Amino acid sequence: MAKTVDELRNEIREATGRFEREISASFTKEDLAALCDAVGYEIDTESLPPKPEMRAGILSAIGATDDSDGTDRPFRKGELEAIAESLEA
Repeated sequence: MAKTVDELRNEIREATGRFEREISASFTKEDLAALCDAVGYEIDTESLPPKPEMRAGILSAIGATDDSDGTDRPFRKGELEAIAESLEA
């Protein structure tokens, strides 16, 4: 059975040392910062960049970006699957 978006988010959170959420919630800036660190995308941790910038950097770092799509939105299921897969490697 395929994982839901919420299950994928929680799997990614746990893989980056964050805590699982019981309710449906998109990534916080802190979650994204931990994910940036996990995939090797360097950010300024003194003043976290905007979420869209971190999302774009994460997708770029794992090679899952197509440049034609914006990141002003939460990750899509396919992107979450690619992120989860990259963290397992």
